[in-house]
Amino acid sequence: MNTQALSELAAHIESRMPDAVRSWQIRVGELTLLAERDHIVPLLRFLRDDQQCNFETLIDVCGVDYPERSERFEVVYHLLSMRMNHRIRVRIRTDEETAVPSVVSLWPVANWFEREAFDMYGIQFADHPDLRRILTDYGFEGWPLRKDFPLTGHYEVRYDDLEKRVIYEPVKLAQEYRNFDFLSPWEGMTSVIPGDEKAKEG
Repeated sequence: MNTQALSELAAHIESRMPDAVRSWQIRVGELTLLAERDHIVPLLRFLRDDQQCNFETLIDVCGVDYPERSERFEVVYHLLSMRMNHRIRVRIRTDEETAVPSVVSLWPVANWFEREAFDMYGIQFADHPDLRRILTDYGFEGWPLRKDFPLTGHYEVRYDDLEKRVIYEPVKLAQEYRNFDFLSPWEGMTSVIPGDEKAKEG
């Protein structure tokens, strides 16, 4: 869709759901809505059922962590309309204690997506039929995709081929791997390579 068509779609959604839409923007040819957390279920139902929208497919639900904000988490819904051949992104904000209404009643596939956001970030979902961890091990403590999650002090589980059993061991991730200098291999290379002396002679 071109920018004009996306703007018209956004205006239509905003006019029909004024209490749910806080703001909208078009960037890189995609429409993004910032929505009210408590109105997310009626908004997504409207986006699915309205004949001008027809966003019948929920592609993904994911979390984003902004620890400097009072509402540190964003829950992001990506929807697709195959009939209309367009996509939309819907974002809502929440904090560590306030639960987000579950959308499993609209799209059953949201069950696993919301469990993943809970498992990785600790985002709570109200009225979820089975909100428990899905990716981490039983008894795992903490929320591994939060930006303040410590890199050491936790345990990981893995199968040891030598001992032929599952073992628990402390997680050890080198801190230097979290920092990137964004240099190309050529810019970052400081050691002398055989043949460099020939370049200096010329």
